[in-house]
Amino acid sequence: MEQPKVADKAPIGTDLQAGKTYAWCSCGHSAGQPFCDGSHKPTAFQPKVFKAEKDQQAFLCMCKQTSNPPYCDGSHNKL
Repeated sequence: MEQPKVADKAPIGTDLQAGKTYAWCSCGHSAGQPFCDGSHKPTAFQPKVFKAEKDQQAFLCMCKQTSNPPYCDGSHNKL
């Protein structure tokens, strides 16, 4: 099974806007981390599309190992 590229070993704090739709990179290859730029196309990965429910700062996973995408769950601590 293909594994995602670890983009970083720490989450990134990101300001999300209520009602806005985002596409989180799940493959780790995007140059626009933590968001998708289409780099997944030669892989089996697809971005995680989500809509922010409120204005907030969220910590998005950069290691791509989270069990709660797109949010960090501390999986980077096991790498």
